[in-house]
Order: sequence, then C-alpha cells, then structure tokens
Amino acid sequence: MPAAWAMARSGLRVLVVDKLASAGQGSNKAAIGGIRATHSEPAKIHLGLRSLEIASTWEATYGQPIEWETGGYSFVAHHAREEAILKNLLETQKASGLRIDWYDAEALRERIPSLAPEGLLGGTFSPGDGHCSPMRFGHGLYVQAVKEGAEFLFRTEVTGLETDSARIRAVQTNRGRFEAPIVVNAAGAWAAEVGRMVGLEHPVRPDSHEGGVTEPVAHFLDPMVVDISPGPGSANYYFFQHATGQIIFCITPSPSIWGFDTRETSQFLPMVAKRMVTLMPRLQQLRVRRTWRGLYPMTPDGSPIVGPSKEVEGYLMAIGLCGQGFMLGPGLGEVLDRLVRDALTDDDRIVLEGLSPTRSFGGHAALK
Repeated sequence: MPAAWAMARSGLRVLVVDKLASAGQGSNKAAIGGIRATHSEPAKIHLGLRSLEIASTWEATYGQPIEWETGGYSFVAHHAREEAILKNLLETQKASGLRIDWYDAEALRERIPSLAPEGLLGGTFSPGDGHCSPMRFGHGLYVQAVKEGAEFLFRTEVTGLETDSARIRAVQTNRGRFEAPIVVNAAGAWAAEVGRMVGLEHPVRPDSHEGGVTEPVAHFLDPMVVDISPGPGSANYYFFQHATGQIIFCITPSPSIWGFDTRETSQFLPMVAKRMVTLMPRLQQLRVRRTWRGLYPMTPDGSPIVGPSKEVEGYLMAIGLCGQGFMLGPGLGEVLDRLVRDALTDDDRIVLEGLSPTRSFGGHAALK
C-alpha cells in the first residue's frame, strides 16, 4: 500500500494485484499499531524515522484521523545482558539520527510510574516513536493511493510471472495478463511463493504471533513498553495504551511457530498476562476483550530483503519485513519509488545496502 501510494504520487502507472477482498486483509490487519525508529541497524532506523514523519503528520496533511499518538518507546532491562545490549546500541542509534537515551531505574520510573521497581535496572526511551490504528492508517494510504491514480485489482490471484531473456514482461492472473516492465514482490508471508514464479528461492517463511486487546480504561501509559528478556515459551513481549484507552499487547514465541496457522491458542494469554502483570502490576485488573494471531514473514537474520534481483531484471523485492511491515512500510514505499525512478538519496543507499538481497545473512538483528 505505501509503495503504491508513493509511486502513484510520483506519476508512475501503478497496478496492485491482491487475491484478498480489500486493502489490508493480509497480515497488516493483525498489527498492533506501533511505529518506531528504535532499531539496531541503520537501514531500519532510517526507514523508521521517515515512517514516523509520515504517520505523525498524516491527519494534518490529509485530514484523515489515524489515532496517532507520539508516546515514545521504552525498552526495559532487568538483567545485565539486556542492559548491555541496549547500551551498546546507543552509539549506532544516535549516529543514525535517533533521539534516544538510557535511563536508570529511578529515572525510567519517573517517565513510566507504573513499572514495578523489583529487579528493574533501567531502560532506553525514544520519545519520537509512537502508535496509531493500523486499520485507519492502512485505509488512509489506500484512499490516497487511489486519489493519485493507483489501480487495485482485488480478488485477483497471481498465477505466474512472465519473463523473457531474464527480464520481467508480464504478470499472469486468474483475471488476465498485465504487461509491466517492473514488478514489486510485496507479498508478505507469501513472498517465497511469488519468488518461485521467477525461479528464485527467497529465504522468507511465516512465523505465527498472537496479540490481544483489553477493555478501555483512563489514560495512564504513554510509551510502548518492550521487555526483551526471554522467558518460558517467549523471547520478548510488548504493550501500549491506545489513544482510545485499550491496552494492546503481543508476544514473540520461542521457539518460533512456523507456518500459516492463524488460529488463536490457549497458551498465549496465560503466558503474556503473567509477564505483563509482573512488570506492571496495575494491569492485573484489566479484562481482555479478544485475542488474534497474525504472520511475521521472517528472514534468517531478522531484517527485510529489499532491492532489485540480479537474476531477473525488473523484479524488485520488498519482502521479509519480519513483522515490521506496518512500521517500516511508509518509509520503504518511498525508497522503492525513488529506486524505480533512479532518484536515490544517500539515506536510500544506506537502506538498500543494509537490506540487500545478496547479503550473507550471517548476523542477527539485536532488536527485531
């Protein structure tokens, strides 16, 4: 959606082919709404900063409310391991333009009074991050893309990508053939399936994550709170209070749950509730309204795969966003637009180098 909006805005002729019934019915409707530039790699920090600019000014620019709140993000630490990880990232984060600092336990609790003091060593706080409604923002992007001239074909399944002499020629669908000099694979959890249509094996596979939402209560929490300490069955968890009062939360399962199963489980709520209430005891009285499950299209190193294919000319990848498509998408859409128009900036080159499809995948993102 952001790529369609950015490209159409630049005057490119854009067609979006989607097998589902309407915009945002894939994985993004399962997003909890956080948008942050607090990442561990310069490429994602740059994308996050631009996404924040777009989201935070969306209502003022287009008159479409998306329930945006600039509440910040706080990554907390209860063990020396987490403290070292967070402190060691500060130099890279600040050098990339992120406003962020480490706060000891007392200073952090001044910002987030509801945090339990037991075992708290401190944490980082980045005030420019925030959150909004995935449904409202996604719909806003769709409306603006259409206004700029982008066309959408829903309930249309891609059945093949036609190539000639290792160059993209057309997209084949169950509703006809569409010639195109450039095709962008932004298929999320289904990216590997699309890649096979041009003979490529993309290292992307879906990992199931569950989220939930409580009843609304009076405002008491500004930032998204992220606890990266591992626990039984989980690698980390995070939660925030939405503009309309609900606490929205998610957990990262450990080990990963691979596959396309989006049915809720009975294990999720007891696991995440125990961890959240331990960190913030006042949450124990809240009633959970519902839970759901979505798909994270993961890569081996936890970072997206972005850029042109060396094997097939005209085939671009914007895949493996690792559950961060909602937060990185707005910035990434503009990078893809400039890539197509041969108008890359220095920041764009940092992004494309860091997320290159030809990288070794030997490392791992410290903050996924």
